[in-house]
Amino acid sequence: MSIVKINVLTVPEEQRETLEKRFAARAGSVEGSDGFEWFELLRPVEGTDTYLVYTRWRDEESFQAWMEGSMKASHQGGEGGGERPRPAASGSTLWSFEVVQQAAPK
Repeated sequence: MSIVKINVLTVPEEQRETLEKRFAARAGSVEGSDGFEWFELLRPVEGTDTYLVYTRWRDEESFQAWMEGSMKASHQGGEGGGERPRPAASGSTLWSFEVVQQAAPK
């Protein structure tokens, strides 16, 4: 079955709009990756400054190939090089899960 990777981002209030704009600008960058199944950016509603970046992959190998390929290039300034903007998040943790059960609407 699939695997899920959740990037847990600590984002100060004043950086929320910046983070969301950056994710909107990257739209489409992961969707064409082999083994990619799903993406969601989850904004906190109350009581926390933590965003969750949810991705689902066919297998660990697909995720690792994306990490070492297009994701790594985009976080290093991409092909155009140049100066990278400051991170919007002040902290990041990656959670990993295997999907053992799933259900969809009937």
